[in-house]
Formats: sequence, C-alpha cells, structure tokens
Amino acid sequence: MWWTFLKAVKSGQHRLAPMTWVAAAGAVVYTLWPIDAIPELVLGPLGLLDDAGLWGILLVLLTREKQRFEVGLRDEAIDVEGTVRSS
Repeated sequence: MWWTFLKAVKSGQHRLAPMTWVAAAGAVVYTLWPIDAIPELVLGPLGLLDDAGLWGILLVLLTREKQRFEVGLRDEAIDVEGTVRSS
C-alpha cells in the first residue's frame, strides 16, 4: 500500500500536509548539514540518535498521511448505506 500512496502523492491525487513537507526538508537538511546538535565525530554512534530521531518523526508523519489517504480511498468506495459505489 505504500507504493500506491507514494504514487498518489507524486501524481497529485493526495496532497501532503505542509508540516510533513517541512519535516521532510528538515530531516534531509539536518542530516546533510555538517553541524550537528550531537556530533558523530565526538560521540560516535550516540551522535546518530538526533538524526534517527528526526527521521523517526518524519516516519510518524508519513504514516499518518498514509492512513489519511487510505481512509479517503475507503470513503470513495463505500457510501453511507454500505453499498459499493461504481465510479
């Protein structure tokens, strides 16, 4: 279902919330930025925790968006009486 969701986002069938875009941009920029809140060079693997935390937040936001997309698909397929609509 993730593939369907990503194709719907790419085609414009589903619009992501602005906060999801901000989190995605922030995750990419923060990961690539040479200055970290917890530097890997000094603290080693512990320094990866802040990067992983930011990517975790992004994953939560994307999962919510995917659930919102799936609810929209179900709402299109079944009407109030529970009968399947023919689109």
